Amino acid sequence: MGSNSQRRALASPAAANSDHGRNGLDAVVAGGILPAARRTGHFVIRYDQRDTGLSTKYPAGQPGYTFDDAVDDVFRVLDGYGISNSHIVGFSLGGMLGQVAALKNPEHVLSLTAISTSPVGMDTSQFPASDEAWMEHMSVEADWSDRADTVAYLVEDARLTASKAHPFDEARIRAFLERDFDRSGGYLNTANHIVLFDVGETWQGRLNEIRVPLLVIHGTTDPVFAVEHGEALARAVADAKFVKIEGGGHEIHPGDWEQIISAIDEHAGGRTSAT
Repeated sequence: MGSNSQRRALASPAAANSDHGRNGLDAVVAGGILPAARRTGHFVIRYDQRDTGLSTKYPAGQPGYTFDDAVDDVFRVLDGYGISNSHIVGFSLGGMLGQVAALKNPEHVLSLTAISTSPVGMDTSQFPASDEAWMEHMSVEADWSDRADTVAYLVEDARLTASKAHPFDEARIRAFLERDFDRSGGYLNTANHIVLFDVGETWQGRLNEIRVPLLVIHGTTDPVFAVEHGEALARAVADAKFVKIEGGGHEIHPGDWEQIISAIDEHAGGRTSAT
């Protein structure tokens, strides 16, 4: 692949969350926009993190990986495609992985876009807490072995974290979750992702060392990570850009795709021609 093609690559780890199987839900809120981004001329790579989708599954409660392994997976995937560097786009946990990827291997990261995420290695206790209704929902376990119960639980999760500016499309969310549940073989391994929130001391207080161009995109009504998380991340990194999605929740709603794709395309340098 030629150097121009490398500059056009957009890599994104499929967002996942240790809390109650949100991997499938994050896939629907974050995944659809990436194929749409191809029209900007970018070559898009979106992959399943470990214990999600079609990637390697580990026994429940026995994850064979760490947060840093998940960061390294970004570059392992790029290596598999023969791509030496790329623009990284990460949603939620994917945005946290992207921050550390930019710190760990900046020579392989052309730019970073962090969407609906939280600043890594920063004390966020002073920020507004996650929405009470969502936290109450998350305190209840679904029967992850039961397809119908799992899908119903995650549809409600999606409702609680949805945009305030657009109608909630339950049919779209439900249909995707049913397909993703079947494709993934269920979400029994999701609890293993608790290890991905153990960032470790190595990355504490180091966001000001990021020299990769950073774009932060955050919804103003995000009930999981309040908008203050995104604002703090943008302040911590020199010359970072910050884009607010008015009424946006902890999702990437199709009604906001145009604004988000345009911002990412501008940040990543716009169209380039492949060699």
